[in-house]
Amino acid sequence: MTQGFRIALIGGGNMGGALAAGWLRTKRGGITADDLVVIDPNPGDVVQDLVAQSGITVLPELTADAAAGLDLVVFAVKPQVFEQACAVIADRLPAATGVISIMAGVTINRMSMALGDRPIIRAMPNTAAAVGAGVTVCVANDAGEALEKTVTRLLKVAGTVEWVSDERMIGAVTAVSGSGPAYVFLLAEALAGAAFAEGLPRELADKLARETIIGAGALLAKSGKSPQELRRSVTSPGGTTQAAVDVLMGGGGGLPELVRQAVAAAERRSRQMGQEPGKR
Repeated sequence: MTQGFRIALIGGGNMGGALAAGWLRTKRGGITADDLVVIDPNPGDVVQDLVAQSGITVLPELTADAAAGLDLVVFAVKPQVFEQACAVIADRLPAATGVISIMAGVTINRMSMALGDRPIIRAMPNTAAAVGAGVTVCVANDAGEALEKTVTRLLKVAGTVEWVSDERMIGAVTAVSGSGPAYVFLLAEALAGAAFAEGLPRELADKLARETIIGAGALLAKSGKSPQELRRSVTSPGGTTQAAVDVLMGGGGGLPELVRQAVAAAERRSRQMGQEPGKR
């Protein structure tokens, strides 16, 4: 990417702020403070810090002057305000300006109806993007290889980037990696609660749960082994881990079946959100 690639970030909350910070602090993609404008009447703390540190421009709405010459618009607003945001800016965007959406449930077709025929990429990141350890999955209309490569470079500030060819997969992606961090946080919460119930001090229980999950994730990332292999390697027949796993795997399918049902429920909700503009 060359210098002067102009980006408007619509929404300066947690995810928008994480992306903006990543672009400016890591210098990836050649984005400078002069190349970026954030559109948000009430930007979050990260964006406010970037204003103080880097001097980026923040506007309450996208003006005609700011829209002129834009190469890319990134929608990082809540899905329920998408149409409202589009109503203000749609007629101001140059026809060649590409669009990235990180809004859950908003389809490419819905974006095209609001923004016209233009290159559109739908992306689903997750909350670990805030620390550069997320995973983002993208799907595009006929956006072109050059723009797709540019978007990959831009989104890599948030972690791993993957692409799918069928937008129907995004519902499952949302249910697994998009919502997945919440499942892991719930596990940490439950594990800490169980440790406390067994008599450990609350602070120690919280720390053991947190560090155990961090360590297990690092081992999964670096060992090259599958989750099944790693689980079996720490589950000695007749031992303490086996006793616990028997409980987690038992009773109507156990934890695997509960996770399957949870992911299916999230995927259904993702599809519903795409069909119910303004009702989320």
